[in-house]
Amino acid sequence: MSDTLRDQLLGLGFKPAPKPERKPDTRRDGRPAGRPAQARPQAGNKPGNKPGHAGRPAHGPKAAQGGPQGQRKPRSQEDIDLAKAYAIRAQREKDERIEAERQKQEEARLRREAKARLDELIKDKGLNDPAADIARHFPYGGKIKRIYVTADQLKALNAGQLGVLQQNGRYLLVTAELLAEAERIFAPAVALKVDPDAPAEDDPYADPMYQVPDDLVW
Repeated sequence: MSDTLRDQLLGLGFKPAPKPERKPDTRRDGRPAGRPAQARPQAGNKPGNKPGHAGRPAHGPKAAQGGPQGQRKPRSQEDIDLAKAYAIRAQREKDERIEAERQKQEEARLRREAKARLDELIKDKGLNDPAADIARHFPYGGKIKRIYVTADQLKALNAGQLGVLQQNGRYLLVTAELLAEAERIFAPAVALKVDPDAPAEDDPYADPMYQVPDDLVW
């Protein structure tokens, strides 16, 4: 529209159209455009704290140890010597235990071998008589034991011509020669060995008059 026509219309009484009111631009979050958003304070950040260090505990060698005072002091020569002495004693005690166990096992092995040779030696050589009815008592292993013999066997036993061996809980009547050989192989198996020259009071069970009754509990 030219200015001449506009002036003519105004002269006829027409008023110019009002200009539309301009609204300020708004963002999606509802704040007017052009105003910068204020930064939200992060958790743990406080005024005066430097970024990246808020809320973090101090750490490091000095903080953990409290400074130079927290460092370990070097061990003295006395402490070192004492530690060496303890180590030497502990090693010696260990060696002694190992040696004692070795000796124990060696003794057990020798004992088994000796008993095996003894069993082979006295196999089928016992003189026990099934008809024997005389109880000959004798001390063995801290207790009173007995073996049944005949009258002739009792005389020979008290004269030292016979002896008694213990084999797996049984008591065998054997000759004096076999008893001596068995003693050389495994002495603990000898249950009764009579010395004919010993005084009678040394063996109170030799005389049948002093036999221990069978119904007596020891």
